[in-house]
Amino acid sequence: MNIQELAKEVIISKGGIAKSADFVAAGLRAVDVVNMCNAGYLGRIRHGYYQLAEHTPSSEEQLLATLIPKAIVCVESALFHYGYSDFAPRKWSIAVPRSMSRTKLDVDALALQPYYMQPELYELGKTTADFAGVTLSIYDRERTICDCFKYRSRLDNETFNKALNAYANDAKKNLQNLSVYAKKLRVYKKVTELMEVLLNG
Repeated sequence: MNIQELAKEVIISKGGIAKSADFVAAGLRAVDVVNMCNAGYLGRIRHGYYQLAEHTPSSEEQLLATLIPKAIVCVESALFHYGYSDFAPRKWSIAVPRSMSRTKLDVDALALQPYYMQPELYELGKTTADFAGVTLSIYDRERTICDCFKYRSRLDNETFNKALNAYANDAKKNLQNLSVYAKKLRVYKKVTELMEVLLNG
C-alpha cells in the first residue's frame, strides 16, 4: 500500500478528518503528510487536521464537532436552532471555556463567534441537539434566553425582542429553570421583569 492509500484509509477510519497523530500512528512520517498536502492530495483544515482534498469539504457541523469538541452552540446560533430567530447567523456562536487556547479556534473553514465562559457557568444548561445529522452540544432554551440578557449589547433590538416573544409562546419553556439560571448568571431582575410583562400581557 502506498502512502496515499494509507493516508486515505486513516482519514476514512476517522470519519473524514484525521489528525497528524493519526497518520504517525499508522506509520506515516510528518514529511509524508506535508508532501501530500503540497501535491494537492490532502487538504489542511486547521493546524494538524486534514481531509482528502478530492472530497467535498466536511459539513460545518461535522467540522465543529470534530475540531472543537468543547464548543457549545449558544446565543445567536442557538436562537436560530430553536426557531427564536429567523436569521441564520453568518458565524457559529459557540461557548468555550475561558481557559481554552485562542489558537484552537483558528479554523479556516469555519466562521466562529466565541463566547468565553467562566468554569462555573460553562456547563449550565448544556444539552445536545441534532444539527443536520451531527450531534452538537447546545445550551437549552432557558440558558439561551438568559444569555440574551447577559450579552444584550451584542444583539440588535429586533433579534432580542423576537427571541423573548418566541420563548414566551413556546410550549416547551421551563420557567423554573429560567429562574435558576437567571440567578446564577446575575440577570434575574431583568429576566423576571420582562417575562412577567410578556407572560401576563
